[in-house]
Amino acid sequence: MSDYRKELRKSKIHARNSISTEERQRLSALISERIASSELYKKANTVLIYRATKGEVRLDALEAVEESQGKRLVYPLCISNSEMIALLPKGEDAWQPGYCGIMEPIKQKSEEIPPSEIDLVICPCTAFDEKCGRMGMGAGFYDRYIEKCVNAHIVAVAFEVQKAECIPMEPWDKPMEMVFTEVRAYDKPHI
Repeated sequence: MSDYRKELRKSKIHARNSISTEERQRLSALISERIASSELYKKANTVLIYRATKGEVRLDALEAVEESQGKRLVYPLCISNSEMIALLPKGEDAWQPGYCGIMEPIKQKSEEIPPSEIDLVICPCTAFDEKCGRMGMGAGFYDRYIEKCVNAHIVAVAFEVQKAECIPMEPWDKPMEMVFTEVRAYDKPHI
């Protein structure tokens, strides 16, 4: 990995972590509202979201409205150092801290959902740009998994402070269709 990518990731993680807990909750609610009102979300039946860790955008508000909108929310579970699957938890006791302390569904208390059934994937990120380039934490879990989500729209969520002028994309990096922030939804440019 280039030094520039390392430094960019580090600076954008610091930027998102510097947001206060109260402000992060407020901005996350705005982002969740923007997602919930989008056509991509309205048309989706099965949505892969995540439980936030550290300074990530929190998607609690989407969890709160999913029942009224009839959505099936599924969550990632890391099953190796390079692979994840999607699980539908069967109750609040179906959770435990997992990879890097991230709250993950317990496989035995959840239903595994095939990637082909997922309509929308919402990815966390460390940095993004206006062209919907996305930089994750560096392990590549999402980049590998979304290749299998052949019927899904792929988007990311971030705070505006995570925006970079340009994300240097590697061959394995997958651009997003959209990036939702508290300010707007960035659309991937159509060529």
